[in-house]
Amino acid sequence: MNAFLGLGGNLGDRGFYLREAEERLARLGVEIVQASGIYVSKPWGGIAQPDFWNMVLRVRTSLEPLELLRVCQDIELGLGRERQIHWGPRTIDIDILICDNIVSAGPELILPHPYLEERAFVLAPLREIAPELILPSGRPLREVQGRGEVWPGDGA
Repeated sequence: MNAFLGLGGNLGDRGFYLREAEERLARLGVEIVQASGIYVSKPWGGIAQPDFWNMVLRVRTSLEPLELLRVCQDIELGLGRERQIHWGPRTIDIDILICDNIVSAGPELILPHPYLEERAFVLAPLREIAPELILPSGRPLREVQGRGEVWPGDGA
């Protein structure tokens, strides 16, 4: 299965958490085909918190979508992710954005990600690694801007 994953975090050493999540995915059988650069964005949800660092990975895996979700959640937990406040601060967040052409609305996983076309912090790094991508909605990625301010980070 081919997929795109969105990674982000805004607590602690953000660069470390992004790199470590990427390495842990690879160790657990998720082949990293391509990685975007790091982008910085303001947080969503109206909660005062630090800026997020975000990136997108193009991956290949033999895992089914729910298995991939569990791997991502285990990595988040292992890197100190605490789910206390919706859209609150976090060390790492790993979202499954797209899995092949799978469309599902299960209780644990909605594909494609329900906010995919709204989030500039996902669309900018996705555009970097897959500029010709046609989104599951049928819209070309290059035509979708999303909401929010996002800018290239230095990756420090």
